[in-house]
Amino acid sequence: MSSIKQNHVLSIQSTVVCGYVGNKCASFALQVHGFDFSPINSVQLSNHTGYKFIKGQVLDADDVDCLYEGLKQNNIHNQFSHLLTGYIGSKSFLLKVGDIIQDVKDSNPGIVYVCDPVMGDNGKLYVPEDLLPVYKDVIIPKADIVTPNQFEAELLTDMKISNEADALLAMQRLLDKGPRTVVLSSTNLGSNGKLVALACSVKNGTKECYRIEMPYLDAIFVGTGDLFAACLLAWMQKDSDLKSALEKTVSTVQTVIHRTLQAAKEVAGSETPTPAQMELRLMQSKADIENPKINFTAQKIS
Repeated sequence: MSSIKQNHVLSIQSTVVCGYVGNKCASFALQVHGFDFSPINSVQLSNHTGYKFIKGQVLDADDVDCLYEGLKQNNIHNQFSHLLTGYIGSKSFLLKVGDIIQDVKDSNPGIVYVCDPVMGDNGKLYVPEDLLPVYKDVIIPKADIVTPNQFEAELLTDMKISNEADALLAMQRLLDKGPRTVVLSSTNLGSNGKLVALACSVKNGTKECYRIEMPYLDAIFVGTGDLFAACLLAWMQKDSDLKSALEKTVSTVQTVIHRTLQAAKEVAGSETPTPAQMELRLMQSKADIENPKINFTAQKIS
C-alpha cells in the first residue's frame, strides 16, 4: 500500500520569525487549503530583508542533506504528493536540492514539483549569479510547474521580454526544458500601467495560454511571489484547470495586498508605511485564501 498522502507538500525555501515570506507564508496558505506542510528552511531570519536590521542563520548543503537523510531513513521521503521550492541563496544548497528533487521523483514519479525560481526582480539580482546555470540545467528540467516573474524569465531564457509575443516565446522556451506549465506571476506588459500575469500549459499535446491584467499598486510588498506559488499549487491540484487556477490565484493575491496596503495606510497615517506595517495580512485573509472571490478574469490567448 502506498504511503503517499494526497495533499502533502515538502517545501524548501526561506523562513522568518516575524512576518510572512517563504515557508512562513506558504505554510498558512497551503494548510488553509487542507495540505499537510513539511518545511525545510534554506535560511531562517528574524524578519525579511526589507527591515533595517536582520539576524539569523543560513543553512548549507550539509544541513539540508542531513534533514533529508532523516526523512529517508524513516521512509518519510516518499510520502509527499508535491514539492515546492522558493528562495535558495547558495549554489551548493541549490545543487543539493536538485539531488533531493531527483531522489524524491525516483521514489514517487507522480509527485508534482512547483518551482518558484527566486532570483531577483525589476532588473536586480538578489542571489549569486552562479545559481542561474543550476536553475537552467538542473532545476527547471525537473519541474512540473514554474512561476518566474518577468525578470527571472528573462534570465532563464537569455532573452529580453519587451512585449507579449516575447513573453510567450520565453514561456515556450521554458516549456521546452521540461515543465508542463509556466506562469509568469507578474510582468509590466499591461496597458495603462497595469501588470499582467501570463500562463501557458501543455496537456496531452495541446497547448493553452491565458493572460490576466491587474492593477499596479505603488507600494513595496514582500512575500507576494511566495503566496502566488503556494496558491497556484493548491488550485492546480484542486481544479486541474489552468484558467480557473490562475484566476483564483491572482484574485487571492490581489485581495491580500489591497487589504495589506489599506491597513498599513490606516496605521501609518500621513507617513510612509514601514516594513512592519506592510507585512501581508494573511490571517485576516483566511476566508479569501480558502474561497476567493474572482475579481480578475483570464483571457485566452490564441
